[in-house]
Amino acid sequence: MLEELEVDIIGEINQREPNYNIAPTARGLIVGHGDAGYGVKWYRWGLVPSWAKDSKGGAKLFNARSETVATMPSFRAAFRKRRCLVPASGYFEWRTEEGARQPYFIHDPEGHLMMFAGLWEGWRASPDDDWLHTYTIVTGEPGRVTADIHQRQPVILPPDLWRVWMSGDTDEAAAVFAAVPEAPLAYHPVTKAVNSSRNQGSALIEPLGPDRSA
Repeated sequence: MLEELEVDIIGEINQREPNYNIAPTARGLIVGHGDAGYGVKWYRWGLVPSWAKDSKGGAKLFNARSETVATMPSFRAAFRKRRCLVPASGYFEWRTEEGARQPYFIHDPEGHLMMFAGLWEGWRASPDDDWLHTYTIVTGEPGRVTADIHQRQPVILPPDLWRVWMSGDTDEAAAVFAAVPEAPLAYHPVTKAVNSSRNQGSALIEPLGPDRSA
């Protein structure tokens, strides 16, 4: 499917140092659709609506709920015209255990790259300023595996829904949420060093216990 989209995601990833601990306001990779076709961009995580007075609120809009994304003022314009994919090898969630928050790394059991449903937006303070491009990740109800960890999870799109999500009309895009099958996932505990986004490196995703899956 990547070849069909004519998008070299792996090549783009390899051009930069891996980010093992991306946090809101950091730049991340997205795949979008525009007049020139499908393309890869590095945008800032945390969506800033085009009508925002400043860019500060973007840090809070790093997720969008699938149930309200088409109607919520912060996201509805992007949902109509600027849907994207957010590639990831996994993501972190935390669970309180014995009074402490334990981080877990959630990933595809076979190590495949996942594609999250996302939205992107452009913002600038004035017509003379440069554009700030930002994105958010759409979340939905958790699957059987992740329900133990968190009440939400990213909407993980299979290849046959990538084009529909990015370039379909709004009715087709809205129907994607009901059509998404439960993604195979596994998770394992990881070091609490991941609690600080200043920490980087592959050691952050190394298992401190066995993988758990359905």
